Amino acid sequence: MKLRMWIAGAALAASLATMAPSASAAEPGRPVTPTYTFSTLKAVSPEVAKAKVEAWLKSVDKYNEAAVTRLLNDESKQLVDRVADALALGHSEAEAALANARKPETPAPTELPGFLKDAGLDSFFRTNVAVSYAKALASKRVYEEALAALAATEGEKAVDPSTFYFYKAVTEQALIKKPQSIGSISRLLDDVIDTPDRYRVVATQMLFEMLGWSDDPKELANIEKLMDNSARRLDLARGGDQTQDIQKKILFRLDEVIKEAENQQKGQGQGQSNGGNCPSGGKPGSGPPGSTTQPSQNAADSVIMGGAGKGEAVEKRLKNLQDNWGSLPPDKRAEAVVELTRDLPPQYEQMIKKYFESLNRINGFPEK
Repeated sequence: MKLRMWIAGAALAASLATMAPSASAAEPGRPVTPTYTFSTLKAVSPEVAKAKVEAWLKSVDKYNEAAVTRLLNDESKQLVDRVADALALGHSEAEAALANARKPETPAPTELPGFLKDAGLDSFFRTNVAVSYAKALASKRVYEEALAALAATEGEKAVDPSTFYFYKAVTEQALIKKPQSIGSISRLLDDVIDTPDRYRVVATQMLFEMLGWSDDPKELANIEKLMDNSARRLDLARGGDQTQDIQKKILFRLDEVIKEAENQQKGQGQGQSNGGNCPSGGKPGSGPPGSTTQPSQNAADSVIMGGAGKGEAVEKRLKNLQDNWGSLPPDKRAEAVVELTRDLPPQYEQMIKKYFESLNRINGFPEK
């Protein structure tokens, strides 16, 4: 059975089970239905690849037989990389882009090279340079530009379509684009007839992992995905608007989680009686954030507390803590996180601590 048929059947069964209305193909955010080729894609032979490379280089008057032969015969590299290197002989910008993408120490690019966006250039040239370029960027976790490079080109023009669709699926999954990644895996497993076992096994594992992703944005795993994405971008020295947008989503989701935890604590406290003691069973003054008792001592001025009542809204507390993180001394940062996570379930406590540890890296604080 074709993978896309199995996925469609699973989706239909889920829809019938939940009686949820089906979404229109025109809904925002839904992927465009791809054109499938039904097991007709496969890698070209080295001879065909060489002929195509030579034809393009001659068309731009950059053909060098000795150099082309040397690069295409380098069996230490995959065919996609050999072809890209040979094509780059005819385009200096492509040659530089490939070299920089492959160097571990080179900073991540912040935009797609212009030649990969130029629809006027030959599609065989653009696609095969893009595959090698994206493959190198993905190994450095630079998923945004890797995906942009592949999305701007055509898998049908790749000398090895399996590599094209495998790395497209990998980058889409890493960027939490579940429908798109499943679509790329479907093309890899259904449309490419010579997909290597190493791609097939990993892609299948990715597929089943994504099918298990919850649709609840407040689910721990979904918030962790956003945190991992934010931390990855920060590790690549990519602050900017996109990282800030991810962090806003994280704060919003954490806000929801903390509010739910606080509401549960309040509900439990109101439903219990402890003979004048606090709802948690302690003495007055030792209650959790949100209790009406007075604290046994005043909070340090520089600590952003987690209390409710007259305190700030949860979202504002989180935002203030993030914005003022760099000005807090180490002991106050630790106290603030403890205060913020006091009433949360253990798994959420660890997740929030992990997020604020990432703020340490932003501000250049030493790792504990």
